[in-house]
Amino acid sequence: MEMESSKSLMVAVSSSPSQTLTTSLPQSSEAESHLSSLVYDISQQVQEAMENMLKMINDVGQSSSGIVEEIEKSKESAIERKKILEEEKECFQKAAYTVLDMFNTRDIN
Repeated sequence: MEMESSKSLMVAVSSSPSQTLTTSLPQSSEAESHLSSLVYDISQQVQEAMENMLKMINDVGQSSSGIVEEIEKSKESAIERKKILEEEKECFQKAAYTVLDMFNTRDIN
């Protein structure tokens, strides 16, 4: 009986590594397949994200160009308005000096 148990033990030991090897191979290929699938999915997501970022970058570029144009128009308008205000200031100053001169000449006479 002892012999039978040792034979069954040997059979169990000798069959155990081969079973482990055969069961690990399908698990290994399944794992590789799963990993490949995950890597592919992630690369697709990254590619989509990069395309979306590129679109956003282009949108930002177009928006910033529009904003720069508006700023330039505002600058030109401000400079033009400043010139007009300077001219009006000079006219008021001339008028004020004329009035002062009139009062001074009247006081002298």
